[in-house]
Amino acid sequence: MAKKAKKIKTNKGIKLEVVNSNAAGIDVSSREMQVCVPEDRDGDNNRCFGTFTEDLHLISDWLQTCGITTVAMESTGVYWVQLYMRLEEDGFDVLLVNAKAIKNIGEKKTDEIDAQWIMLLHSYGLLKASFQPDNQARRIRNLSRHKDKMLKSSSREVLHMQKAMELMNIKLVNVISDILGKSGIAIIEAILGGERDAYQLAALADPRCKASPQTIEKSLVAKWDDDLIFLLEQSYRLYQFYQKQMQECDRKIESIGKEYLSQINSTSSTFEYLPSGKKNRHKNAIAFDVEPYACALWGINLMRVPGISEVTTLKLMGELGYNFTDKFETYKQFCRWCNVSPNNKISGGKILSSKIPKRKDPVGIILRTTANNLRASKCPLGFFFRRIQSRSGHMSAVVATANKLARIIYVMVKEKREFEESYMSFNEEDMLKKRLEATQKALINIHKQLKRWYRWSKLYRRIKGRKRHIVTNTLGCLLLVLVHSAAVQDRNGIKQVLPLDIISISVLSFKKSYFSPKKRRWNT
Repeated sequence: MAKKAKKIKTNKGIKLEVVNSNAAGIDVSSREMQVCVPEDRDGDNNRCFGTFTEDLHLISDWLQTCGITTVAMESTGVYWVQLYMRLEEDGFDVLLVNAKAIKNIGEKKTDEIDAQWIMLLHSYGLLKASFQPDNQARRIRNLSRHKDKMLKSSSREVLHMQKAMELMNIKLVNVISDILGKSGIAIIEAILGGERDAYQLAALADPRCKASPQTIEKSLVAKWDDDLIFLLEQSYRLYQFYQKQMQECDRKIESIGKEYLSQINSTSSTFEYLPSGKKNRHKNAIAFDVEPYACALWGINLMRVPGISEVTTLKLMGELGYNFTDKFETYKQFCRWCNVSPNNKISGGKILSSKIPKRKDPVGIILRTTANNLRASKCPLGFFFRRIQSRSGHMSAVVATANKLARIIYVMVKEKREFEESYMSFNEEDMLKKRLEATQKALINIHKQLKRWYRWSKLYRRIKGRKRHIVTNTLGCLLLVLVHSAAVQDRNGIKQVLPLDIISISVLSFKKSYFSPKKRRWNT
């Protein structure tokens, strides 16, 4: 009998009300700005402006003349940035909206219709503003992203150097862990200086290298080609150039950070914080200490959280700013914006999919990268990662751990509370007991099913022998896996938690229900 459909109660008389009567809509492009205001504000309420600085001032002046207080604009490329900042400085409440949220249903698409549609949606309060940090944080973000691009470019030049040496049969990569370390740089500069003797080149290696001098000398016996040496020199000079540019970028970020702290009435010299004890020892480390700036910015030390390094902290400073918790009411909204929350697609009362949307979100990428680095950590977050990984897979563990990191960051900044691992501590004995209890219940259920199937052996004999063989082997493997997993969790003795009779009876029932297709009889 078909189930009756549930009646859904709806509120009768729902009508759209104008929430923002002084709203305007702007369609952004590279060559022109289409601005639309309500019809009662101007005879020509839908105007087209240019994109020069003078035109941006004209847009702001016209909106002020029309009595506009709030403006919604489409986020098209980077063409919106200057107009957004101009209107924000002039006192307008500016909403930057995702283009997918304001897609018009109509067939026609023109700049005038798009601007009018944006204005209409904004007047009814149907648009949601995208998060934007303050201007100083935006400056740090621009430089931080620029440094990431230079770091990728320098890594690309390292690959070009390795290729050039490999084409000359220079096997320096096989004997030195880092060709751009102390020994590698000395050898490369000597090669570019004209040295070709393998013995003289090997003598430049540091004595602490694991490879012997004879092995290093063999790796430097090569076929020297002028064109490949030229390519090696070009790549090496570009690598040095990018390293120098990154150091200058760090100094510029430090100066902007000092200005940033002075604007929010805080200085890193007077702020007392709990140091994390983390040190940047890698080759591309930041040229200044980020920790005091981040502590003075948020009032807490995010670097005390496992997995969050100086590079991660600097990126979060640029992407979030100091007052990001004021723009998200709860941590759930923040996690949703970071794209680390399940995107449940429900139809017919069932969850069809929970995969996160595919979109480029810088903060989400930072959090997921940090979470992935915790997979082998011995901290509580690392244990949480491995527990989710064993149950749902690697990708689900990355998203779940990133979600937990986002919650920790939001609560720390919102409540000004330092991170302590005691908040996330767990009792290993309790966790082990729960897993063993779950294994015990699974074994009992398998025992009951095997017993029931054995009683139905006459019906079971009607199935062809090959299918019986597959079914019984599958059940036996599942039983052995469960017993083995429980034994691994309790190495001192599984018998203390799992009764021996349950295991023995289950295995015995499995053996009795096994039918041998070759012998045409049941095994006992």
